[in-house]
Amino acid sequence: MLELNPKAPTGPLEQKWEQHKFSMKLVNPSNKRRHSVIVVGAGLAGASASATMAELGYKVSCFVYHDSPRRAHSIAAQGGINAAKNYQNDGDSVRRLFYDTIKGGDFRARESNVYRLAQVSVSIIDQCVAQGVPFAREYGGLLANRSFGGAQVSRTFYARGQTGQQLLLGAYQALERQIALGAVNMHTFEEMLDLVLVDGHARGIVTRNLITGKITSHAADAVVLATGGYGNVFYLSTNAKYCNTSAIWRAHKKGAAFANPCYTQIHPTCIPVSGDHQSKLTLMSESLRNDGRVWVPIAKGDKRGPSAIPEAERDYFLERKYPSFGNLAPRDIASRAAKEACDDGRGVGPGGLGVYLDFADAITRLGKQTISERYGNLFDMYQRITDENPYQVPMRIYPAVHYTMGGLWVDYNLMTTIPGLHAIGECNFSDHGANRLGASALMQGLADGYFVLPYTIGDYIASNKLAPIDTNHAAFKEAEAAVTGLQTKMLGIKGKRTVDSIHKELGKIIWDYCGMARTREGLTHALELLPKLKAEFWTNINVPGSGEALNQELEKAGRVADFIELGELMCRDALHREESCGGHFRVEYQEAGEAKRDDEHFAYVAAWEYAGDNAAQILNKEPLVYENVHLSTRSYK
Repeated sequence: MLELNPKAPTGPLEQKWEQHKFSMKLVNPSNKRRHSVIVVGAGLAGASASATMAELGYKVSCFVYHDSPRRAHSIAAQGGINAAKNYQNDGDSVRRLFYDTIKGGDFRARESNVYRLAQVSVSIIDQCVAQGVPFAREYGGLLANRSFGGAQVSRTFYARGQTGQQLLLGAYQALERQIALGAVNMHTFEEMLDLVLVDGHARGIVTRNLITGKITSHAADAVVLATGGYGNVFYLSTNAKYCNTSAIWRAHKKGAAFANPCYTQIHPTCIPVSGDHQSKLTLMSESLRNDGRVWVPIAKGDKRGPSAIPEAERDYFLERKYPSFGNLAPRDIASRAAKEACDDGRGVGPGGLGVYLDFADAITRLGKQTISERYGNLFDMYQRITDENPYQVPMRIYPAVHYTMGGLWVDYNLMTTIPGLHAIGECNFSDHGANRLGASALMQGLADGYFVLPYTIGDYIASNKLAPIDTNHAAFKEAEAAVTGLQTKMLGIKGKRTVDSIHKELGKIIWDYCGMARTREGLTHALELLPKLKAEFWTNINVPGSGEALNQELEKAGRVADFIELGELMCRDALHREESCGGHFRVEYQEAGEAKRDDEHFAYVAAWEYAGDNAAQILNKEPLVYENVHLSTRSYK
């Protein structure tokens, strides 16, 4: 069994982070030049961490599988970033953001980490404004805010519908400055395929160059993973196609505990699936629910167009069911409500898998120009994809996989169960519990990268005597041989199925049995199907070409192999958690259609330990202790 020490500081909640910063060991500025750090990924978390650590003096090597850090999936975030600035004077505070985040996650996150996130949020906005991020502003020049799901205050800062892109450009510019100064060594087109441990500590990685196929090793004093989420295990998701789980999964197989893998987020406002030909889905920002009203016909099977359905025959079901929050109910609740309406035969569009997001009232009240200023690029994107004008007809939306709250287990210092291996951003589990509130992903990525990891990684380096090593060490040679052997095995199968066909089959299994609604029967069936699919993969896939050049089928094969194993762990985690909480909805555990938690038996983090290729994962539990909030049933009514 693993020792799960969260290292949460003692003392008053409001003082934990400041006291912890003071108690951590420091690295002398002149000594930082002697220490090296590897960062895998350069989205918001990775780019901000790399730039900040380089600015402090560490030698940083940053690895991405793209041609540029600007390709990171952070660029796709649309709606905004939360911060407890209270610029609207509407009652917001650090404590309220902390409570909203804990409650939104259905009381399944660690108190100390979440409060620190809320504290740091106010500094993120100052940092980004100083970088020149063009946040929206009021007429008088002050920064503007809007509302997001799960909150009754306006705390979300935004740049129209492209907030992630603008924030990433800010972090990217900071990173490029350090690259130009020689403080960051940037490695592009390099995919991490293994983690290297020396004396139990993370001391490097093995990568494959996606253009040349060359496998190389890289050594450092510490390793940071900032590789994003694993939503593409479902095949269809709003994630970019390259997003995968391989870096964190292979770290898991080296000893890093994987926490709460079944906590996945289904986003309520996505463009519905249009056919079997699709390879990904498209997000429509949650910010649209500020002015858009969600509805379906009251009558089952109503095939009339939206303009032909009078007001009295429409069901604005979020406003009806959750009057206090209306259309800005949290994502898990809004998604289940939409699915419920469609399952009831009242869905709209092809196949009845859609609900309307209607802006007619907002356009009448505010004018088309105002709506265009707020959401113009989102409306344009929707029209390009669907050939429907949302200024004239309601958007059609349906829930889709968007984010993963599960990830590598980390302590308060963002270190995994492997000493020296840190995980930041979406690839860790730490801040969102069983459901992430909208506009909090960008907040977490930048909090971890700019304001948390640069402190805590210094404490690790100062507290450990790290012997100098290079890539001639036997551990690196063993890891390279394992990577080469796995690649050779996949190339040598020469079966009849494509990797994509296996991935599609996997995605259907996970969506059907471990998606929005889960049952003991369905999860048990999935755990019967997945080993068979894994066997099919390793005996019947066909990966053409070689490993010594660009080979995207080989890349996909390695990622899908990891997805299959992760999918099995997701189902096992969902099966063992006999309660409903946040995005984990077990049909057997509900009350009046809402999630029913079991705090007596499941108020813990499930941290799974790898036990070998053919052995069941070992469950470790970190109890969640709440000293500052009262555990209660979530209500948004």
